[in-house]
Amino acid sequence: MGDAPSLGFNHFLQQADIVVQVLLAVLAAMSAISWYLLVSKGISQVVRQKRSQKFLALFWAATSLEEVQNELSMHGVHEPFGHLTAHSLHAQAHHARFGAAKLEEAGSEQEFLTRTIKKVLDEETTALENGLTMLATIGATAPFVGLFGTVWGVYHALVAIGMSGSGMLDKVAGPVGEALIMTGIGLAVALPAVMGYNWLTRSNRVLNAKLDAFAFELLTFLSMGRALQVTGRGGRPAAPLAAVNY
Repeated sequence: MGDAPSLGFNHFLQQADIVVQVLLAVLAAMSAISWYLLVSKGISQVVRQKRSQKFLALFWAATSLEEVQNELSMHGVHEPFGHLTAHSLHAQAHHARFGAAKLEEAGSEQEFLTRTIKKVLDEETTALENGLTMLATIGATAPFVGLFGTVWGVYHALVAIGMSGSGMLDKVAGPVGEALIMTGIGLAVALPAVMGYNWLTRSNRVLNAKLDAFAFELLTFLSMGRALQVTGRGGRPAAPLAAVNY
């Protein structure tokens, strides 16, 4: 009973063997990586959304594609929608000037534009998903790393109790309770990673859906010279489909 006050996290760290120390180091590294990814990708997500809204407002307010191209040339490309537009405009100009000079440029202008847009969409999807695999791995494995530490600690605690010949509850509960700290640490590492992964995955899915809709409008604009429109009241054209809800 007199040893009970000495038990706790500090005592657990002092008594930890090399295996538990390695597991703690692994969990600490997992936590640092997951929080770095969450913070960096979270900030990037917010900045990307603001820049995308700004570009889309500029795009749909422009009077011609030349005006959009001038804005892109002047201010550069800093978000997915501008990236897609810049590559599409460049592909159209390139095909009009040189035609199908290479195998990758074979086909009509619309086919070349379609391949270019698909390539850019794949690049943007890959960039958005960068780091998510690491978050998912940390969220899935951290609890098991902590559980392994708990099992290891309980095993050694029970062996030590058996060798001492004392099976009193106060001699068993303290070491076993300390061993459960590893499970708690594993869960504390995994929960932010899982929640962050789910949030980023949904946010990327919404952005990809908007980007796909915009790509369809852009391809129509480039190939037909106008954007698809829906008819409003009185037969007047309403806003372009891709311009809604951005």
